[in-house]
Amino acid sequence: MAAAPVASTSSTPEPSAGPRQPKEDEKPLDVSILKELARKALVDALNSVNGVKTLVLDNALAGPLGLVTEVSLLKHHGVDKMFWLEPGPLSATTTNIVYLCRPHISYVRIIADQIKRHGRESQKHNYTLFLVPRTSTLVSRILEEEGVLGDITISSYNLQFIPLADDVISLEHDTAFKEIWADGDETIIYNSMLALMKMQSLYGVFPRLVAKGDYASRLAKLLSKNLQTSALDSPNSLLRIMSEKIDSLIIIDRKVDMITPLLTQLTYEGLIDELIGLKNSHVELPMSLLNPPNAPNQPAAAAPTSNAPQGGTSLMKEKKKKHHLTTATDPLFAELRDLNFSAVGKKLNQVARRLDEDYKLRHQAKTVAQLKDFVGKLGGLQTEHQSLRLHTGLSEMLVPLTRTDVFNKSLEIQQNLLASYDVNGQISAIEELIAQGADMQIVLRLLCLASIVAGGIKTKTLENIKRELLQSYGYNYLPLLLTLASPPLAILLPNPLPASAPAAVAAGKYPYTALRRSLRLLIEDADPLEELENDVSYVYSGYAPISVRLVQCVAQKSGVLSNPAGEKDKKIAAGDSDARPRDATGAPKVQAHPIVGWKGFEDVVASIPGETADIVQGVPGQKDAPSAATLMLPKEQTTTTVVFFLGGCTYTEIAALRWVGRQTVGRRMLVATTGMVSGESVVASVADGGAAAAGPAEVGI
Repeated sequence: MAAAPVASTSSTPEPSAGPRQPKEDEKPLDVSILKELARKALVDALNSVNGVKTLVLDNALAGPLGLVTEVSLLKHHGVDKMFWLEPGPLSATTTNIVYLCRPHISYVRIIADQIKRHGRESQKHNYTLFLVPRTSTLVSRILEEEGVLGDITISSYNLQFIPLADDVISLEHDTAFKEIWADGDETIIYNSMLALMKMQSLYGVFPRLVAKGDYASRLAKLLSKNLQTSALDSPNSLLRIMSEKIDSLIIIDRKVDMITPLLTQLTYEGLIDELIGLKNSHVELPMSLLNPPNAPNQPAAAAPTSNAPQGGTSLMKEKKKKHHLTTATDPLFAELRDLNFSAVGKKLNQVARRLDEDYKLRHQAKTVAQLKDFVGKLGGLQTEHQSLRLHTGLSEMLVPLTRTDVFNKSLEIQQNLLASYDVNGQISAIEELIAQGADMQIVLRLLCLASIVAGGIKTKTLENIKRELLQSYGYNYLPLLLTLASPPLAILLPNPLPASAPAAVAAGKYPYTALRRSLRLLIEDADPLEELENDVSYVYSGYAPISVRLVQCVAQKSGVLSNPAGEKDKKIAAGDSDARPRDATGAPKVQAHPIVGWKGFEDVVASIPGETADIVQGVPGQKDAPSAATLMLPKEQTTTTVVFFLGGCTYTEIAALRWVGRQTVGRRMLVATTGMVSGESVVASVADGGAAAAGPAEVGI
């Protein structure tokens, strides 16, 4: 299967167009309340410590906190100075010192050391520790062992889901994947349950829980069990009322689909994450792209195409500044983020031409009323013009990176492996990348992908490759290779498995070849300019993420077996009338069916390693608790299906789920996740051993 271009400016029809005004019952679930709750909880925590205070912050929490509050709010509530929580002496001029961190043992020992150091130096401070998202008995035990438990007040800051977009919420717990599948720490499962319980207390009880994967099923059962207890303890809350806005919760275990994060993301937002880096919805961009032009009211020039990448090279050398990529202030981003990158150039040129025409209207204004009308539109035109400059420059930065030999060779290997084409030849190509000194994470992603889709790599070949890896990149990567080959991760395996291999590894062999047919993962020999826009596979230029296909097995069953939009187009071409609604691109929509769990796909889902769950929730004490038959009845109003990724999800999966929502009448998709991941972040997190800093650095406020 040949590698699809990702940097051309061909006339690919966009899978997403500008948003239309939704009807009242089509408006998305209001998740802004989650941000307000997080903000209020932080204010309440700070106010519980009277007076001026020094805030010592876990560096990993800075990004999530930046999504719910501003530095000015912290200062308004008494924060004088901020420091990162790092080893070494802490110089605080205030009586109150407030620590805010996750309950990691290393952090607790740093805090204990700083308290004891202040004691030796006869410094008098009042210490308060806020643990995120909840207190821990282990933390108290360690502080007691260190002899400082009596010197510090321990409480919690219950930071849970944070809205990243109006249809995406995240716990922003970046290390969730590593904690579960490398460290064996299942704390995030319980924390996820608490966050989902909070959602039920705000929106009502999820009528149905559908899960795939061992940890996902465990989370579903824990959530259902906890509901029974919490509902009895809260007689007047929404925990005793079935949600009318949410029809189900689908939980996908990241281990169920490890193929998707290993692939190179090909949507605009996904490619930004792959090649530049997106963290907590922020990206570092050149200053020139963020500063408005000297004359923003001048006509917009046509957007540079991907055939002129020279500007991107100079932009990469400029001084960078963090920028929040959000549709709230950047409407153009909403149109670009889910496009396959091959369609971005065309979209930018369309916007540039439209802006140019809008600016020309000022020459047609003859009367005072016409001039007033144009001036009223000028602010919006200037904002859109600046947005166009930013995304044109950002695209120019991406284009050279997508034209490197390593990038295109990696993409070709991926797509050949997905098609199970000449697997041995792809293994040899990976060895060539090692010889060329390609980035370690690229090589490991390809190796793990080959192992999963082929059921393992020949034992002798794999041993030779591991030896080459260690000799080329360093023996410090040996623990990483061992983790990738050991349960519960076990994604880089020999074929055949040795007799000494754990039973869990043998039972976890992935049936990719069978799934490729049963879940229609590949659209081969199709025109990507037409066919792909009618299926979620457009996000990978012909490959449909398994995780999204599993969601479709529950929420859009017809989309798994065939191309519903494409079938309707064929009927129309044959002269059949089709008066059903269409999306902004003209593709027909399909009517949402009731959620009936895995019905119709039981055998396919059972073939994937990991437990399967389907729980119809009832409310204690309620005589008319819904039955499975009741939930199967069609609903008149539009409802929301929540999809929770335990272990993280990619921006490309979000784009695909947005496609599912756009193509369905009566159902919206809300993506929830422990955090955002990519192939690079997965490899890096598993490989990360952590490094100690010299001392706390002050954060400028």
